[in-house]
Amino acid sequence: MKEVVLHVYDVTNSGSEKTNNTILQINRIFKDRIGLGGIFHSAIQVFGDEEWSFGFCEQGSGVFSCPPGRNPMYTYRERIVLGETNCSIFKVNQVLRELGQAWPGHSYDLLSKNCNHFCDSFCERLGVPKLPGWVNRFANAGDTAMVVAGNAAFRLRQAKTEIVTASKVAYRFMAGLASNSQATPESLSNLNVGSPRFQGVWFKNLMSVGTKPSSSTSEIPDETDDAPLHRQNSSELLQHISRQNS
Repeated sequence: MKEVVLHVYDVTNSGSEKTNNTILQINRIFKDRIGLGGIFHSAIQVFGDEEWSFGFCEQGSGVFSCPPGRNPMYTYRERIVLGETNCSIFKVNQVLRELGQAWPGHSYDLLSKNCNHFCDSFCERLGVPKLPGWVNRFANAGDTAMVVAGNAAFRLRQAKTEIVTASKVAYRFMAGLASNSQATPESLSNLNVGSPRFQGVWFKNLMSVGTKPSSSTSEIPDETDDAPLHRQNSSELLQHISRQNS
């Protein structure tokens, strides 16, 4: 049995101190005060001194690793023990190799295939619980809103002024990132995400008490190459980060 650890970061890689401070404020209000969620990056650690996650790049696998809690793109928040896996280190290496093939960097999508979805898929293969629902709730709320926004109108429930204000900022941030993401195959602008209806749906989904932990599925290749995945060296990680920010 080997411990599986989730590492959670605040997403503060915008290049703007004002934007980064706004994200931290959003996360404090929605996660720390009311426990709903926020804008987070996640990674999984099991066996060895490395954590594994997923991000955008134009070519090759989007799966990458770095020392636990030391991803230079984000601000470290906390570690959460998800459980223990029965997988051997041999099996974990095999799973990582398969995920590396099944999660190419160009397939990254902010709302439907992000780092948190990858961690969910990794946890499922390891036989441990998926991420707590709050880690990816903002993306799930936005993804659900896109599906239902064109079908029905929703009314926002009454909330405290600071929560409503923060939700609008969070929505604009998420919609803006998704609209500008190179990896998103369809622009959110085509879905009229700036409309009050979409914003209402997004906030309604976010505030829903019944929101469940995120889930993801991926096709795993039949190939069973047992060559282990090794941690990227510093130059490789910086190149990967550069591709994500380009």
